[in-house]
Amino acid sequence: MAVGSKDLTSENMRGLDDERLVDELRKAKEELFNLRFQSATGQLDNHGRLRAVRKDIARIYTELRERELGIGGATPKSTEKSA
Repeated sequence: MAVGSKDLTSENMRGLDDERLVDELRKAKEELFNLRFQSATGQLDNHGRLRAVRKDIARIYTELRERELGIGGATPKSTEKSA
C-alpha cells in the first residue's frame, strides 16, 4: 500500500489488522523523515507530499485509537475474550 495515496483511506484501513497498520505507520514516518531531510537540503520537488504523508500518519493513529477505545466499527483487540 502506497503511503500518501488514495489507497490509505479510513475504509481501507478498517480491513487491515493491527500489525499491518503499525507497519504502515512505520513506513509513513520513515517517508516523512526522508521528505523533511530533502526539504532541508533543498532537494524536495513536491512539497504537497509532506502534507499528504502527515495526514496519512494522523489517519493511522486515529484508526488505532478507535480500535483501542472500541468505537467506529472496528473491533478492538483488547476487548475480545476467548470462551
